[in-house]
Amino acid sequence: MSATEPQSLWYFAYGSNLDPRTFLGRRRMRPLDTRVARLGNYRLVFDLPVGAGERGVANLLVDPGASVWGIAYRIVSEQADRLDRSEGVPRSYRRTAVQLGTADGVVSGFTYVCPRRSVGRKPSPRYMGLLLYGARHHGLPDAYVAELRAIDLAIDERETQLELFDRR
Repeated sequence: MSATEPQSLWYFAYGSNLDPRTFLGRRRMRPLDTRVARLGNYRLVFDLPVGAGERGVANLLVDPGASVWGIAYRIVSEQADRLDRSEGVPRSYRRTAVQLGTADGVVSGFTYVCPRRSVGRKPSPRYMGLLLYGARHHGLPDAYVAELRAIDLAIDERETQLELFDRR
């Protein structure tokens, strides 16, 4: 890297940032490179609470022998700092150093893990749609996409409340 090139890092996305409409669109990230990646010894969970019901968003849990597929985005330091803010670091998630397997070998990077957990949470249909869209868009393995599809979904209490309101 030359002195004029900005420092870059690999960021591993496994949740809503898999969806390019979220990562490139809403978050306005412009990665220098994008690779399909696998993170070993972690399991995907949805135990970060959203609202009062059973909805949860993606998180990682250490689980020897398990793995999570996602996308490694190479981003510049300023983007990583902005991403930290959008992910709620340090209130919610924490940056965690990880080793990622890619088609080109192992790369060092970071991802986000939240130490606060709420067991029994599930992704909403809308949230799971973001993960599935991103997984298909980036060509994650079919077996992993099938695993995502098999995850039980939460009842979105907001929709239930709207239905009750509409009946009045």
